[in-house]
Amino acid sequence: MRPQQKGKVMRRFVDLSVPLEENPSERVPVHMRRMGHSEGARLMGSLFGVPVDGLPDALGWASEQLTLVTHAGTHMDAPWHYSPVSCGARARTIDEIPLEWCIGPGVVLDLRFKNHGDAITVADLAQSLRRIDHQLQPGEIVLLLTGASKFWGRPDYPERGAGLVAESVMWLCDQGVKIIGTDAWGLDPPFGAMRRQFARTGDSRVIWSAHFAGREREYCQLEKLTNLDLLPTGGFMVVCFPVKISGGSAGWVRAVALVSEPARRA
Repeated sequence: MRPQQKGKVMRRFVDLSVPLEENPSERVPVHMRRMGHSEGARLMGSLFGVPVDGLPDALGWASEQLTLVTHAGTHMDAPWHYSPVSCGARARTIDEIPLEWCIGPGVVLDLRFKNHGDAITVADLAQSLRRIDHQLQPGEIVLLLTGASKFWGRPDYPERGAGLVAESVMWLCDQGVKIIGTDAWGLDPPFGAMRRQFARTGDSRVIWSAHFAGREREYCQLEKLTNLDLLPTGGFMVVCFPVKISGGSAGWVRAVALVSEPARRA
């Protein structure tokens, strides 16, 4: 991304979003129909009563028609996704999320030392923070680098990366964190790992515990991020406003990091 100069500081933009597209990494398929300029010309002709050859080059507008869930691509989950109730009150939907939550200092926690399918514990989070000598502050947006994003585009992407458990989510929220992001398909461990753990223990609390923690702590999560490995561990801003879907459990996001760097001398 092209840096912008502001005084003596260069601001580099890093795109943290995967595209909305037909992709084998999506558990719920995305369907896209592309309508080209010729089809657009026929539609414009019928709408405006003009012959197609009366339009410039006999071409009209191009457009796309998508069929997809709100949890496709890079998106933000609202508390309503986890439960109808959060912290004893009606859970907020995506259109009700405070905008101030969606912009703030970012912190990258490198958790690539965990294996695919592992649970990320409070001790793991604390270890990652000690490594970068950082203490979390209220309003910071925590991004979990699990290494899953390099599998985007493959059918096994949803089973890659490590995921939080309920205690880890609540610990982050107790530090004042309102938005937690991950480069994995979901914030919990992969479905296969949760299923195997339930089969082994018979304890249903292992299923979707990170999401269900939203019943006790109000927070949002960003899923399917990318390019976290291009970021410093801190010292950057995250902008992640969700699409305003009325009553939605989630909204698509163009998540971007703004990294400030010293300007290079000419």
